[in-house]
Formats: sequence, C-alpha cells, structure tokens
Amino acid sequence: MRLKFRHFSFLLMLFYMLSSSGVIGQNINLDLGPAEIGENQAWTITITVSNERLQSYDNFPDIEGFQKRGTSSSSSTQIINGQVSSSQSITMTYVPLRQGTFKINAFSMTVNDKVVNSPGMTVKVGPPIQRQQSRDPFRSLFDRDPWDSGGSTEFVDINEDAFLALTTNKDEIYVGEGVTTTLSFYVAESNRAPLQFFELGKQLSGILKDVRPQNSWEENFNIENINGETVDIKGKRYTQYKIYQGAFYPLNAEDIHFPQVGLKMIKFKVAKNPSFFGQNRKEDYKTFYSKPKTVKVKELPPHPLKDQVAVGDYILDERISSETLETGKSFSYDFNVFGEGNISSINKPSVSNDDNFDFYEPNVTQNINRQGGHVTGSKSFSYYGIPKEPGTYHLDDYFQWIFFNPKTAKYDTLKSNVVLQVTGESKKNESIQSNDLGSFYDQVAIADNTLRDLDHFEWVKILANILILGMLVASAIIFFKK
Repeated sequence: MRLKFRHFSFLLMLFYMLSSSGVIGQNINLDLGPAEIGENQAWTITITVSNERLQSYDNFPDIEGFQKRGTSSSSSTQIINGQVSSSQSITMTYVPLRQGTFKINAFSMTVNDKVVNSPGMTVKVGPPIQRQQSRDPFRSLFDRDPWDSGGSTEFVDINEDAFLALTTNKDEIYVGEGVTTTLSFYVAESNRAPLQFFELGKQLSGILKDVRPQNSWEENFNIENINGETVDIKGKRYTQYKIYQGAFYPLNAEDIHFPQVGLKMIKFKVAKNPSFFGQNRKEDYKTFYSKPKTVKVKELPPHPLKDQVAVGDYILDERISSETLETGKSFSYDFNVFGEGNISSINKPSVSNDDNFDFYEPNVTQNINRQGGHVTGSKSFSYYGIPKEPGTYHLDDYFQWIFFNPKTAKYDTLKSNVVLQVTGESKKNESIQSNDLGSFYDQVAIADNTLRDLDHFEWVKILANILILGMLVASAIIFFKK
C-alpha cells in the first residue's frame, strides 16, 4: 500500500509539473497614454509583445496637435512558478504643440505580421505642470537626483565594439547598370558599451546629400523602421542596423565616389562603482565614420544604339488578343519587359510600320519592386493594331527591343514569337481613299510646274495701278461734291 501511495504521489506531482509548465501564448497590446497631460508633458503609444520577439511593426500614426519626438525600447523576463515569460516594448513619444482637446481616431498597426486595433481616445492638453521644487527624499532611490551633480560618482568610458560602414554589392559596373549601396551601423555581440541613435532623421538628411552621386539615377529602398539583423563578418557575429539603402544607375562613365560620412551616436559612460540606488550611467556622444568608397564605371561596348539602350537582365512576356485576325478589325498586343535593372529607363520597342498594319501609340504600365538589395519590376506596352492585308505575318518583323545585359556583357534583342494569320479582303485601297484630299489636290499631279519669268506680267501691274489711281480720284470728286 505504501509503495502504491508513493507511486501515486509521484504521478500526481509529475502531472502538476507538466500542467504548470505550459507554454504561454503570444500577446500583443497597444497601450495609449493618459487622458490628461500638461503642455510640458509627453504622451505615448506603446507596443508590447509578450513571449515572442518584436520583429516588425508599422509606422506609428501621426496625431493632430502633437509632434513625434522619437522611440525608445525595453524588454523584460520573468520566471514565476517555473513559467518563463518575456516581453518587449517599443514606445513612441509625442509632445503637444498647443493646449486643447484632441481626438485620436481609432487606428490599427501591423505588429509581427498581425493587425492590432486601437479604439482611440480623447486627450486633453492643459497648462504646463509646475514641477515640485521641494526635494523628494524618495526620488533619488529610483531616479537621478537633480540636486546630485554626480560629483561623488566616477564614470568611465568603455571601448565600444561597433562601427559605421558604407558598402556596395559591386566594385565595377557599366554605364546604366545598378549598384546597391547600403549605409549600416554594426554592433558586435561582444559589445558592452551602451549605445543609442541620436536625432537620426536630422542627421540622415545631411548624410544623404554627401552620399548621393550627382551623375546617377536613384532608386531609394525607403527604410522606415530600423530593425537589427544578425550577420556574420569574418567569423564574428554582429547586429546590423540598416540606416539607408538605395540603387544608383550612373548616367555616364564617371566613377562613383562615396565620401567618408559621420554618424553621431549617444554613448553612455558607466559608473565605476555602480550601486542599486545611484545613477549608474552618464550620457555622452561619439561620432562614428565610414570609409570612403569608389565604384568604377565602364563604358558600354561599341554599338549604334549604345547611348539609347536600357541596361539590365530582362525577358519578354507577350500577350495578344488573338492570333487569327480579320482585315479591318482591331486587335490588342502587350509587349511586357520583365527583369532586374533601371525599370524607369526602359523605352518602348521600335515598331516598323508598313502597308500591312496600322499600329497606334501604346499605353504604358510600370511596376517597380525594391527588396532584398535588388530592383526588379516590369514595364508593359499595350498596343492596338489593325491588319490591312491578308496573309501570314511574324510579329518579330515589327516589334524589337534591344538592351545590354551586364551579366553576359553583350547586347541582346527581345523579339516577338507570335505568328499572325490574317484573313479577309484587302483594306489597303480603303486606307488610300480615306486619305483623299479632294479635286484641288488631284489637279496638282497634272498642273504645269514650269518656272516662268515674272517680267512677262509687267503690263498687268501697270493696268492694276491705273485702276487703283482712278478709283482714288473718283472717290475724291464724290467726297468734295457732297
């Protein structure tokens, strides 16, 4: 009996342990700030993700009457009764621009690919809050004491294991070929120096003025949220924070020079003898500099159209309403160019017109994708045509598009593979009749075009002058009689 009871107790304890160590599911919350604040106080929106890493989130909403000040992040881990829970938060701080009552409409944000809704609220911004001037004896326990200048605390500077780098995916390109340029801040896993971005938006506008080459077309990847990504550099693990990424397409054979640029960061000094109640770090600044970079630009090989062709890796996707046509009836044909390159620079294909077809100017549709360090997309040219003569026609005799492929270092041509079968009566004569300009122009072909001397008509000029003089004299006599 005693043995069975022990077995039962063991099983009961095992069941309790298994039941109490269950996995806590993911939870995402949107927390809004207080309903009333002073004009000199901040208001916040906080995203909190529990039991999962905060990987991505939308832009925080713009709020009328408030200005975004910046974001801050935090994380925490708890172990309660054997259950491990963790949370990560990102907080956007807003400062009021004036006093008043502001309605924050309902909004939604996508966090970790999940849509989270907020009902919104009303925030009242009142007069500035007067801060207490009397010393709070408990404040220094948990926050920096404004009466303590830190004279008794010694702070030291820790060497950081981080750097700023401007990199390109190619060191040599052709004119018109794209080079993807990335400006990133790298922090090693072994880094112990506390670092934080400082006024990144303001700094970035000045940095890009120096980075952007004047002789190139730019496709900006528009990085809105700076999220860390783990990378391996020469066997060492870093967290990469992409600040800017864009593809540049040189318009001429001048080399692209990227100068050295600097990024100012907040770097905290830490207390030499940290304590639980005192201030353990002090804000300081350090500027990190990238190394200059040059990308060599080569001329395209000789070709009659080398100054006009697009550069990239492209394929053709064509569509036609029907390959069996009847003279005089219209058809549609789409010439779609797909691939990687400067999609904006793609021009329409050269179209040969003759007496067999009438082709009209195309409608143009363009799609550009900037992702994964590559610029891809398509440009579609939609034509309408009317066949005028029956017969069998190969559309590659009419539609051709020449480009330069930097991967093969050769010129290539995209041609149509469509073969048309046209039936019906000839419409060529109808086209000629529709262009008939009338009997006056019919006489042009038979009119005498012999050059004649104008002196043969001198007597005509004399007679005309006599008639004009007589009319003037008669008019004068009638005027004086009246």
